[in-house]
Formats: sequence, C-alpha cells, structure tokens
Amino acid sequence: MSGAFSFQVHGRDGAARTGTLGTAHGDIRTPAFMPVGTAATVKAMRPEAVRETGADILLCNTYHLMLRPGSERVAKLGGLHRFMNWQGPILTDSGGFQVMSLAKLRKMDESGVIFQSHIDGRKFELTPERSIEIQHHLDANITMQLDECTPYPVSETDADMSMRLSLRWAQRCRDAFTERAGYGLFGIVQGSVFPDLRTESARGLIDIGFDGYAVGGLAVGEGQEQMLRVLDVAVPALPDDKPRYLMGVGKPDDIVEAVCRGIDMFDCVLPTRSGRTGQGFTRRGTVNMMNARHAEDPRPLDEDCGCPACRDYSRAYLHHLFKSREILGYTLLTWHNLHYYQELMGGLRDAISDGTLSAFVAKFHAQQALGDIEPL
Repeated sequence: MSGAFSFQVHGRDGAARTGTLGTAHGDIRTPAFMPVGTAATVKAMRPEAVRETGADILLCNTYHLMLRPGSERVAKLGGLHRFMNWQGPILTDSGGFQVMSLAKLRKMDESGVIFQSHIDGRKFELTPERSIEIQHHLDANITMQLDECTPYPVSETDADMSMRLSLRWAQRCRDAFTERAGYGLFGIVQGSVFPDLRTESARGLIDIGFDGYAVGGLAVGEGQEQMLRVLDVAVPALPDDKPRYLMGVGKPDDIVEAVCRGIDMFDCVLPTRSGRTGQGFTRRGTVNMMNARHAEDPRPLDEDCGCPACRDYSRAYLHHLFKSREILGYTLLTWHNLHYYQELMGGLRDAISDGTLSAFVAKFHAQQALGDIEPL
C-alpha cells in the first residue's frame, strides 16, 4: 500500500488542472471519473474488467452497504477492498442522498436522520458520527461527510437552513473521523443555486479543514447552465491545493465543462445504467442499440474504440443481444461506456498537460454535434 494522503498538481491549462491524488491503496490520476459500485459491485462488470477500462478508483454506497450486508460484517471480512476484490482506492458517499431519495418514513433533526429501509422496512438511524463509523468499517480511502441533500427547486430561506445544518454536521464528521495515513475526509459544499450560500458554505468548510472538497446538490434538475453558474462561484472559493469533486455528474459534456472550471473528480451511474438499457456513448454522441437500424449493421459501435464490444462484435450482434435480453449485451455495452468515459478523462489529462485543452474541447463538441452516422 502507498503512504500519505496527498494531492499534487502537475499541469494547468486555464482553470483546469491535472494531478495525482495519493491514497493508502494507490494513486488516482486527475481529472478522474469514478465508476459507481453501489452495492460493492459495478453492475455487470468484474473488478478486473473495470480496472482494464482505465479506472483508478471506485465509488461505493454507504446507505446500501449499511442495509446489506452491513458494515460490521464487511469489516469482519477484511474491509471493502478484500470483500469485493478491488485493490485500488475506494470513495464512499455518506448515505445522505439515498436516505432522502430511497428511504421510507424519514425523520430528520439536528442529531441526524431516522428512516426505514426501502428493502424490508427496518428502522435505522444515521447521524454524522454513525456515517463516519460505517465508512471506517468499510475501509474507504475517501470518506464523505454526512450532509442534507437540498432538493431543487428550493427557496433561498430553506436552502440557507439546509446549508447551515450540513455545516454543523460537517464539524461533527471532522471530529468523528479517525486520522490515518493514506485516508482522507471530504467536506461537501451546499447552498443550491444561490451564489452567496455556496460561498459561505465553502468558507465554513475551509475553516473546519478537510482533505478535499466536494460540490454537492447539483445534477438534481437545475440544468447544465445553472450548474455551471454554480461552479463558476463555488470552485474559485475552494483551496487550490486540495482535490475538488463534483458529485453525481454526469454526462460527457458536463464533465468536459466542469474540468475546464477546475473540477478534479466525478462520479455518475450514467455509463453503467445506460449500458444496461442499450445506450452507448461514443465520440459522435449516444447510440441506442435497440434501434432497428442496427439489426444488419456489421460495423462496430465505435470504429475508434478498442474495448471488447467494439473490437470483437458488430452493432448487429449488440442489437440482437439487447432485443433478446441477453446478459452479455449488458456487460459489453457497460464495458464500452466505462472505457469511453476513461478515454475521455485520459484525453482531458493529456490536453491539460500539453496546453491544448481549448482545441480538445472544440474537437469534442464538433464530433458530438455530428451525431451517429447511418451505414451506407
């Protein structure tokens, strides 16, 4: 295992930067995209295959793992890395978003949240301290503070109250976190779409002191334009020498625009979920493999892609797999999507290092605008 938790910036191009985030379970090249392994698995993929796509780090979910198999059980079995056979870094979210979106009969107050499991109705309590304890049991290299996920739309008054509650919880998470080499704790900037609240949240978190800072409460329906306006305020308010993580984002063009604004880390279920529903991400935009026009198309999904789905199989075969609801189709398209996302991140890193980010972004948008080409 590696040593101290660290972050080094190696290159810049405008506000964008490329660097290395060091953890006890290895280094993370930034900007980085984290595949989502909700229940200790990236759906339809073996850990070795995820690594082959180029991923350095996975995200796993505190809420789902506390419900089953339980964090204490994972700890007894040697921690999440051994349990799921992933030896690289792992980030765990705090469970706050899932409590708000999935759990039943929630009751939230200053102390935390009491809720019923969406699986079997059992009652649980999640406090800042308990969230940190669960993530410690899981052996997460990056632990996230428990926050309230502010809904959208929301009034400025309610967003203010929510942001301040998250700040108070942030201090409790900081106090509960056990410092150890190669492990870090991130705070989460809240404040919805209100610039002053976002700035105040960032300042409050900096005063507490974290190893990295996330921007939360976005990609919840506000749209890209509004999201980017928030980033234009929130990112400059964060320390330059700490990693910045945009939670739950997102689409390829969202990622490109956020990297240009100085974001270092991303996660989203989109490439894996889309891979199970027949949608492939390519340099020329998205392709629906359920569409009848692929039924006799011998071409690969993306002629410039070296993933197994594109290297070894035709569009016609992928179309057949999805129409037949064959599991192999879900695996191949998920693999392709994750490969595409990691190639996008690698391209962004190279462009930042070379000082050619503007040209890279222009080419990205031009190719996406072409759309998928029909066979001749």
